[in-house]
Amino acid sequence: MFRIGYGIDYHQLKEGREFWLGGILVPHHKGALGHSDADVLLHAICDAMLGAIAAGDIGTHFPDTDDAYKNIDSKILLKKCNDLIHHKGYSIGNIDSTVCLQLPKIKPHIPAMQAAIAECLHLDAELISIKATTTEQLGFVGREEGIVAHATVLLMKK
Repeated sequence: MFRIGYGIDYHQLKEGREFWLGGILVPHHKGALGHSDADVLLHAICDAMLGAIAAGDIGTHFPDTDDAYKNIDSKILLKKCNDLIHHKGYSIGNIDSTVCLQLPKIKPHIPAMQAAIAECLHLDAELISIKATTTEQLGFVGREEGIVAHATVLLMKK
């Protein structure tokens, strides 16, 4: 009746790129580098959804070698993953996620991220948990060279 999926995603941060996170544009002088809009949070959620139904990962479904996904809005990928889980007879119970980054502080943006994700997935925003943590200036995240997101998704059989 229940399936649990876990996802993780990493991206480099580069000067002069837009910073998309949780489906919204966050003001910052650096943005994530990737084939799509590089929204690590949405990518981690996609991987968790796909993992819960044993359907591979985001790279299997949306390869970075396919120009159709070049600069794509990750909300589109999230909606496609939602369609896949519904096709398999599941719906989302809840999402729990953590974003690891030194800067910017994202706490003020979390309600907008929850709303954007909820809209894509046709969920109540209170079913979407987004937390943030620094790495206490350790590693590539602490040096502001990259960002990491983790997500866990509970699916329920319809």
